[in-house]
Amino acid sequence: MNVSEQEQDIVIVGGGICGLATALALRRKGIKSMVLERSETLRAAGVGIIMQPNGWRALDQLGVAAKLRQTCTEIPSGVFISVAEGKYRESELPLGKGELRCLKRMELMKALTEELPVESVYLGCRAVSIVLDPLTSNPLLQLHDGTLIKAKIVIGCDGVNSIISKFVGVNSPKLFSRCATRGFTYYEGAHSFGDKFRFYSSNDVTLGQLPVTDKLVYWFLTRVLTSQDLSDAKKDPTYITKASLEAIKGFPEEIVELVKNTEPKALYLTELRYRAPWDLVHAKFRKGTVVVAGDAMHAMCPFISQGGGASLEDAVVLARCLSEKLKQAKEGGGNRLVEEALDEYVRERRMRVFWLSLQTYFMGLAQDNTSKIWEQNSRNLPSFLLVSPLFTGEVYIWTVG
Repeated sequence: MNVSEQEQDIVIVGGGICGLATALALRRKGIKSMVLERSETLRAAGVGIIMQPNGWRALDQLGVAAKLRQTCTEIPSGVFISVAEGKYRESELPLGKGELRCLKRMELMKALTEELPVESVYLGCRAVSIVLDPLTSNPLLQLHDGTLIKAKIVIGCDGVNSIISKFVGVNSPKLFSRCATRGFTYYEGAHSFGDKFRFYSSNDVTLGQLPVTDKLVYWFLTRVLTSQDLSDAKKDPTYITKASLEAIKGFPEEIVELVKNTEPKALYLTELRYRAPWDLVHAKFRKGTVVVAGDAMHAMCPFISQGGGASLEDAVVLARCLSEKLKQAKEGGGNRLVEEALDEYVRERRMRVFWLSLQTYFMGLAQDNTSKIWEQNSRNLPSFLLVSPLFTGEVYIWTVG
């Protein structure tokens, strides 16, 4: 920041997918905002993002879906492959209804950013604290360089370790018992995997593989978390590749080659953190005119591939709720109407993200043979929970308008 003090109407903390989408959703309603991103450049944590029908509906609302569809292949069907003692058994993998594609995260970030005014996104701006002004009740946001921002509304899209979440009173995320490795593998000629989503399972290791284009394949692997995965080794491509290859011993040779041929810069290993589903039922997501969205609100493990889609939903719903009340606020009522808008947003999102979080939580338990909860309850779960990372039926039918 170039000045020691600023006044802003709406400040969005976090310039990831959720923060940028929220800024764009507001812009589509004619509302200006300022996005603060702590990094010096816009960056995407991870490589690919699986986008399901609800996510595409939100992207349509944001006006970027048509552009993004040109960058990736539609995936019409899936195959589940059970791996046991060198033998492979295939069955249909139900994907549910509607559009499924895998996007490059940076393509999504780029599409969102290109629709925003250059002056609305500030890089290298790390929020370190937030309080409410005792006189106006408006939020005061302190940045790492001493800049003080007086805002009317603050939206926390600052991820799993959100300072805004702590301020409004959301419980800290928990560490799950599994970790995830993700990568892109590029093929000079067209790859031979076609347009199917392939999901491999062997004991407590799962690997999913999806085409992005006819030359690019996205893959993800989940396995039991180890102490080494929590050390600096998780940033070492050599360790990540070695640990991944060890986990998929006995998998088909083309999958082993897929992992071996992943470029180091397109390889990520992360521990999985989540907000417990039951905590979301009564959590306070708003304090004054401060609210949270995305992972700051509902960090969830990736077992049903809904973290990104749910964050896009948040953005669209929040912009709609604010837009309706801010029009009324021009005639008076200020903070009271803003708080009503934020409460409406929270009411609309609470049970939606609870059910998504609960589903992905049980999916994780289904993959984790070490879980005592899983051992006690697995016999009572529907069979499709044991094989599909995407729920079937009408679970994801959702309207953003």
